[in-house]
Amino acid sequence: MPQTKLDELSDQQKVKFYQKGTFTVGNRLVDPDKRDVQASQDRSNAITSGHRACQGCGEALGARFALDAAMRAADSKVIAVNATGCLEVFSTPYPETSWQLPWMHSLFGNAPAVATGVQAAMRAKGREDVRAIAQGGDGGTTDIGFGCLSGMFERNDDVLYICYDNEAYMNTGVQRSSATPPTARTATTPAVGDAPGNVFGTGKNVPLIALAHNIPYVATASVSNLHDLEAKVQKAMSLRGARYLHIFVPCPLGWGSAAEDTIKVARLASECGLFPLWEGELGVVTGSDPIRKKVPVEDYLKTQKRFAHLFKPERDEERLAALQRMADHNIERFDLLREDKEPAI
Repeated sequence: MPQTKLDELSDQQKVKFYQKGTFTVGNRLVDPDKRDVQASQDRSNAITSGHRACQGCGEALGARFALDAAMRAADSKVIAVNATGCLEVFSTPYPETSWQLPWMHSLFGNAPAVATGVQAAMRAKGREDVRAIAQGGDGGTTDIGFGCLSGMFERNDDVLYICYDNEAYMNTGVQRSSATPPTARTATTPAVGDAPGNVFGTGKNVPLIALAHNIPYVATASVSNLHDLEAKVQKAMSLRGARYLHIFVPCPLGWGSAAEDTIKVARLASECGLFPLWEGELGVVTGSDPIRKKVPVEDYLKTQKRFAHLFKPERDEERLAALQRMADHNIERFDLLREDKEPAI
């Protein structure tokens, strides 16, 4: 093809490199400051190969990016405290471990308190450059560890707490937690009766509860937007005091979704409004990630067998409409359909 024709085509179409999740050609063509942490040869691999997570596990992906971003922000001076749960079980089957940083296993409910003790010990040793991170699933965070977590917030302890939210107790058999959404089928909310699945009007929104404690930083994130996740970890690690990050991590096994659709499912959850991405400081919401293309809630629900009873043997119009109202409320509350379409963070 003549060069003049090539020049005309180059003016009409921009070449885009979509493969930017690892140290690949696509990533190396991106400016270094725009690459994610996994694109660097200097990444810490805080949780490395050999763990026993299921195929498509959102929690394994979320933990890898979150901890590697934290290690980069803190010059690798991080101690992690992990509550009992999926992440702890699949990453440390005794006597093996996939963690490549100082890591402690706490009880199901006291990870915030243990991390507080770790930070106090480092302070007593004159090592305030060593940062403490506590992490757990939604069961260990929103239920069993909720009291310790609130205490950590109230005292403004210098700990970043990360919740990996897969919306049920997956490790012990997919039982309902207070993060399980309405209508979802679990082992303890079966798809039977007049209102199958989890009931409306229960549970709690821990990110908003954290925000009400007026702590320095609160944010929600998702494995569907890893650059945003990394940026929020980076920001959290730049601050002192209590910080809370709530990451949406689909569970193919518990949700009945396809292992290869984890990122798609997570993206649909945000695009329909059921899981808004936002951040706040000192009790005030300071920014949100706008929805680029709003989708109906049912587009998200149809990707998972835990919601199959909403569509067959016949559509449950009443409860589908109730879930849509929940999503629309989030969209309005966090201004997710604003004109600029650019994150305010």
